[in-house]
Amino acid sequence: MPQLWPDQASTVAGRVDALMIFMLALACAITLIVTTLVVVFSIRYRRRSPNEVAQQTKGSNRLEFAWSAIPFALAMVVFFWGANLYFELSRPPDDSTEVYVIGRQWMWKFVHATGQEEINELHVPINKNIKLTMTAQDVIHDLFVPDFRVKDDVLPERYTTAWFNATKPGQYHLFCSQYCGTNHAEMIGWVYALTAEDYQSWANGGPTSNPAAAGAQLFQSLGCAQCHKPDNSGPGPSLVVLFGSRVQLADGSTLVADENYIRESVMNPNAKVVAGYQPIMPTFQGRINDDQMVQLIAYIKSLNGNPNPAPSATP
Repeated sequence: MPQLWPDQASTVAGRVDALMIFMLALACAITLIVTTLVVVFSIRYRRRSPNEVAQQTKGSNRLEFAWSAIPFALAMVVFFWGANLYFELSRPPDDSTEVYVIGRQWMWKFVHATGQEEINELHVPINKNIKLTMTAQDVIHDLFVPDFRVKDDVLPERYTTAWFNATKPGQYHLFCSQYCGTNHAEMIGWVYALTAEDYQSWANGGPTSNPAAAGAQLFQSLGCAQCHKPDNSGPGPSLVVLFGSRVQLADGSTLVADENYIRESVMNPNAKVVAGYQPIMPTFQGRINDDQMVQLIAYIKSLNGNPNPAPSATP
């Protein structure tokens, strides 16, 4: 039997559908009212003879107020409802399990914090908050899971985030909903929502390569440890407990050290120089790829004392 819309398989799916149905019902009601009034007024106030002269009537202040206030109130209901839902969807919960996503023509790569790597497939446990930290290697992509009501842009040279909490075990379509080139329609995949037992069996069934551990090795091989010493004794600032903290810059401004700040500091280190330090760090543009950047970020996050910390900054 055909469905009117995809399954509701996440904690926010029902709320997204409720807002959509309300807006659709509101649009239909307004259309029906306006159409009915047009027809009624066309018949009732039609010109009945060629010599008939229209009679001018005085306007009603109450009517003027009503047809201004009522649409405004309905618009505000939609605005605050939608804004509240948007803010919830744009802020991953603090207890989210992080998965790194790399989009490229024309495939999805998923890297779990525990080391599993997947191509065009994502295995997640149900009833757990999953945070997706996403970037693209080439052009703009868009990760879309209709059953979860999750859809966010995946951009080159920066990170975006999305999150979901799957509520039902099953296999769910994953699409790229942003035209990204010749084989855009083939950039598809699957999300497998598993029970806790099934997920644990899957996680134990394949090889893993911890991204934080790989990032630590890369940190050493690139010579980063010579400058960024834990005790702040080097020519660069310490990276211990950096992620999610507020950083004072040389120009007097401050910002929160998130994924985009770390990426920019590696690729364009002179863009935002930390207060008290000289702009002597070389650029690593072209020397490391997106997979290695994920490893470095995972390592820097692990220096917070938590292998999967959540940033405290609001988007």
